[in-house]
Amino acid sequence: MGRLLCGAALLVLSGCASHTNRLQPIREQFFAGQLDAARASIAEVSEKRKNEADVLALDQAMIELSAGRPREAEQILRRVRDRFDTLEQKDLKEELALYTTDDTARAYAGEDYERVLIRAFLAISNLMTDGGDAGAYALQLTEKQDQVIAAVTAKSEEFPDAVLAYKQVALGPYIRAALAEESPLTLDDAVRARTLVASWEPGFRDAESDLQRAKFEKPVAPGRGVVYVFALVGRGPIKEEVAEIPTQAALLVADRIVSAFTKRGLPPTIAPVKIPQVVTFYSPVDHIAVSHDGQPVGQTATIVDIGEMAREQQEARYPEIIGRAVARRVIKKGAVYAVKQGAQVNQELNLLMDVAGVAWEATEKADTRCWGLLPDRIQVLRVELPAGRQALTLQPAAARGPVGSTATVMVDVPDGRNAYVLANFPERRVVGQVLVSSRGLPPVE
Repeated sequence: MGRLLCGAALLVLSGCASHTNRLQPIREQFFAGQLDAARASIAEVSEKRKNEADVLALDQAMIELSAGRPREAEQILRRVRDRFDTLEQKDLKEELALYTTDDTARAYAGEDYERVLIRAFLAISNLMTDGGDAGAYALQLTEKQDQVIAAVTAKSEEFPDAVLAYKQVALGPYIRAALAEESPLTLDDAVRARTLVASWEPGFRDAESDLQRAKFEKPVAPGRGVVYVFALVGRGPIKEEVAEIPTQAALLVADRIVSAFTKRGLPPTIAPVKIPQVVTFYSPVDHIAVSHDGQPVGQTATIVDIGEMAREQQEARYPEIIGRAVARRVIKKGAVYAVKQGAQVNQELNLLMDVAGVAWEATEKADTRCWGLLPDRIQVLRVELPAGRQALTLQPAAARGPVGSTATVMVDVPDGRNAYVLANFPERRVVGQVLVSSRGLPPVE
């Protein structure tokens, strides 16, 4: 009996570390600007935890992007995009096995918001090179969100509130509009895209002014060009393990799952179960103030609130997440009960089996895998400037004024066309380097 009890205790202790624990030092290294150290940490964890390799590759893409290597970031994002698309097709054997382990045994196919945002960062990464595929990626972003919304809508009878948590992401048409405005032959496309932005994200500060300009003004005067500043602001969401009491909706989900395995129903009382919960973080930075030759030219505005998007989508799926956890607990208890019924079990063996059952349940962990180096918000600013080499200064700011250190970058503004700038401000200073599209120049040191 002693050996079995020790074994049960070891089972419990062996599963204490979570993806969140392993992710935390990577996040701290990244936010401190230690990109090489963060890259090495990701490689080490990926080697030891194969089922975390895909989601950690997304974090590596953010490192490469911040390090001024957008082509490498694009390659990584394409690979994970294709991998997630394949994993979305559920494997029945894997699904069945999950009910004897936990969700960490599942091949991670990304959350809905992550699968959409892969396309967003593919478009942004491509803009930082030649921009030749940015429009296609932006269209994929919208198409993927359409698929996600259609899947949620199909379940609307079960979870009517879930549909309200899913909306179109305006960044896709925003990028398509920016590209379309470069040519007089595609100005009608720009108007249609700007209309979508205003419809999908009415709270976006520049939506209406962008639409009015696209309808009634020339996109840019001769001898001038446009710079689009993309700012990644704040520390993005992560997942943490919490214990939740099952709701009525969750118990209905669990009952359907259990019924597929056994004729036994749910027990009358259900203890709290471990599930992942999205956690967001306060940011001292509200926006990025942009100056040209020492004169303010504007402030970035939020077009995608990633923290809100992740939190609302997960809350909408809570009944499903909790229901799966409840079903696993019931199935595990049922398995122990079935063994007892099918064998001659004395009092001592009965106790041992109960201990083993408790240990089996105790080793279960919430699946906290997530894209951990996302920003909290994607912000944008469109600035018209004289064609030629121009200096832009970016500074994190809040309502009361500047709150961090500046970063200056030189941009070659093309006559009648666009240049793109990307900066990552998880807190009060830029991480890595400020990127300029291939038409531009390296940042000033």
